[in-house]
Amino acid sequence: MPAGFGRLWTAQTVSSLGDGVTHAALPLLALTLTRDPMALAVVTAAGTLPWLLFGVLGGALVDRWDRRRTMWVADAARAVLLVVPAAAAVLDVLSIPLLAAVAFLLGLGGLLFDTAATAYLPDLLGRDPALLERANSRLRGAQTAMSGFAGPPAGSALLALGRAVPLLADAVSFMLSALLVRTLPAMPRPVPEVRESLLRQARAGASYVFRDRLLLGLALRPAVGNVAFLAVETVLALFAHDRLGIDTYGFGLLLTAEATGGLLGAGIASYLGRRLGTGTALTCTAAVEGLAILGLAAAPNPYVAGLALAACGAGMGATMVLGPSLRQAIVPAHLMGRVASTSRMLAMCAAPFGAFLGGWLATTYDIRTPLYAAAVLLLAMTAVTASMTSNRRVEAALRAAAPAGGPDHPASKDPAQESAPDVL
Repeated sequence: MPAGFGRLWTAQTVSSLGDGVTHAALPLLALTLTRDPMALAVVTAAGTLPWLLFGVLGGALVDRWDRRRTMWVADAARAVLLVVPAAAAVLDVLSIPLLAAVAFLLGLGGLLFDTAATAYLPDLLGRDPALLERANSRLRGAQTAMSGFAGPPAGSALLALGRAVPLLADAVSFMLSALLVRTLPAMPRPVPEVRESLLRQARAGASYVFRDRLLLGLALRPAVGNVAFLAVETVLALFAHDRLGIDTYGFGLLLTAEATGGLLGAGIASYLGRRLGTGTALTCTAAVEGLAILGLAAAPNPYVAGLALAACGAGMGATMVLGPSLRQAIVPAHLMGRVASTSRMLAMCAAPFGAFLGGWLATTYDIRTPLYAAAVLLLAMTAVTASMTSNRRVEAALRAAAPAGGPDHPASKDPAQESAPDVL
């Protein structure tokens, strides 16, 4: 791996730790101000709104801008932003509207940073598919460990020291990330397109995804998956309490089992890609997710439920390494930002439908019904997208991308690898 990746990895690890701190602290801060569920929901939803409102436009902007500069400016801006609610907490003028505005702006900064990082990584690694898988495995593992394991408990502990403390800690993490990203090597800008309006370029990026069956299959997996997973997440606490007899502490352990599976899946993703081929591996991990949710719905006790969630987390972790790595290897550099943001926006837009579906099914039928419905949805998605992301289609896309040699399609593997049937 090039030296620059280590700095990028460290920057995102530090930033993910801060994200985990804020992820726990913001809802708890809101809870100190109100007990109104709708007000709490506003703060939570505000962080996702930028993806729904500006997802594709943000990708178009990233495709116009220098990716490295976009990353460090976004992190520096978020560091400065967090000083505002921290000062408001010290002065005792913190409010729900202020927290919602901060969550929205943090989400907007995250949109720009994540999209720019996704577009920058292939250039840093020369679009080598094997390196991209290794890199995304490490990035995903660090993100899960920091934002899923270390960050939330740290956020809760820091909040006990003062309402401003977790916000300032996250600000420091963003500033350290910005300084590290600032030292990354500069990459040539993508080949400029004919000057078009931002909206027209955004539409071109979205249509590129929908016209390409492989990219569309890669985008459908997280979109449909989010419908299923949010349907489960909406009722999971109630299911765990009423059907499995799990208390609050046990529920935390249940979620930890899922995160542990996610780490394992991210770690073995490259191995699965080499042994099965990326297309077959993606189909298998999607099937594992569906079967795991089915096992969760039928779980007779907390131990089986924990194993099912760990298996589901492993499938998700591997999918979230293999899918983005493949996309980064085959999408032209000048479209990378728009393609990545379009795929992410589809996934984010699908999430509210899943939450509504889970609540409606549980209310109308039974607490297990959303889980069975989610399993059926995941398995149906696996069957539909299997041919769209087959090994044959993946290998054809890699061959088309590798020989161009231009700035949009640098060679991504050596000739010896190209003949191997399980290169990915």
